[in-house]
Amino acid sequence: MKKIQPKKLQRPSIKEAEEAVKILIRWAGDNPDREGLLETPNRVVRAYQDFFSGYDQDPTKLMGKVFDEVENYEDVVLVRDIRLESHCEHHMVPFIGVAHVAYLPDKRVVGISKIARLVDIFAKRLQTQETMTMQIANEIYNCLKPRGVAVLIDSKHECMSTRGVLKTGSSTITSAFLGEFKKNPALENRFFSMIKLAKLEC
Repeated sequence: MKKIQPKKLQRPSIKEAEEAVKILIRWAGDNPDREGLLETPNRVVRAYQDFFSGYDQDPTKLMGKVFDEVENYEDVVLVRDIRLESHCEHHMVPFIGVAHVAYLPDKRVVGISKIARLVDIFAKRLQTQETMTMQIANEIYNCLKPRGVAVLIDSKHECMSTRGVLKTGSSTITSAFLGEFKKNPALENRFFSMIKLAKLEC
């Protein structure tokens, strides 16, 4: 599977980033030099360091430590309801939801906390939900070499609820199935059953 990697770019300095925030404040129609906004540029930059910390983390390195002694365990490993917070690349506004991640081991497993951290690494970047879903699935498939991987993400996008169509009750579901999960409909259905989501009929 081809991995989608963000390009390495020369980052502006913190001062340059703060100046950019000031420009946006002026563009919005306010004065960045008034008392209430004086520290806003620095706060925004520090918030962005958290929101987009995934760019500074290597998912392959995270998934590098695996366990081979699993007493021949061969059944599904599922980590469900992993909360995620990300930002869409189209409007740079949040989408928040949960990820359900499963894989079918082939002799090797990874610590379950690594699965949650892997979701965070890809969530803390600018992208679409569809891209993130495939990134998580491909990383597990490439690093663990399991017999199959299944990923489902269910999230609400503020670009739909706070602007544009203003649909506050809608959510978006994306999924990726690799290996046996893609080949075997019974296994795919079992994944949906395990996370208590009904598979919609096409």
